[in-house]
Amino acid sequence: MTEKKSSLAVIPARGGSKRIPDKNIRELGGKKIIAYTIEAALESGVFSRVVVSTDSERIAGTAVELGAEVPFIRRADLADDHTPSSLATLDALENLDPGVGLYDYVVQLMVNCPLRNAQDIRDSFRNFIESNADSQISVTDYGWLNPWWAMKKDEQDRLEPVFTHQLKKRSQELPELYCPTGAIWIAKSGALRREKTFYTADRKGWYIPWQRAVDIDTEEDWLLAEMLIKNQRKSP
Repeated sequence: MTEKKSSLAVIPARGGSKRIPDKNIRELGGKKIIAYTIEAALESGVFSRVVVSTDSERIAGTAVELGAEVPFIRRADLADDHTPSSLATLDALENLDPGVGLYDYVVQLMVNCPLRNAQDIRDSFRNFIESNADSQISVTDYGWLNPWWAMKKDEQDRLEPVFTHQLKKRSQELPELYCPTGAIWIAKSGALRREKTFYTADRKGWYIPWQRAVDIDTEEDWLLAEMLIKNQRKSP
């Protein structure tokens, strides 16, 4: 696969996490959560380098033990609560390829999506190459929840529909909507440098089943991921 020689995996993993302290190195299903992402990236065979971008020496040490590279420590201004992960990934690309030419593609793999596997990465990357799009975002469905019927509260706790006209339609009459998940985001390096986001004008979506698309941001998400891991291990 010729693309492998010019593909860079970046795993953003900052040290600060307010909702789940030490989230990126907390144990999930018997091993540190970051291990799932590093192992899937290495096993996929897609990348010439698998790099963790972090501001934490503890996370850096763990990542290296697991087989990833940590060639630099991320700047503090790119490790706060407000910096988009795409900027941290772009920073890694520019650090590792300042001359512009080493990597044709960059893939961002979020630690808080631990259930995507190596085959998901291979399939997603293959689809991206075939599409020739500038970027590709992994998405999943909303399951039994219908986003077209979403409601919001006003200051008096009155409910207002987000999509007024769609609220009166039956679910089978409405187009399917998809929710982005941070499992596997891919971009041409030039497009990421130019637009500084994976949400480029020319972007595609790659569907991943919700069971492997879980995006952990709360303790409730963590419990769900633990249950799914236990279920996977019981399956033949």
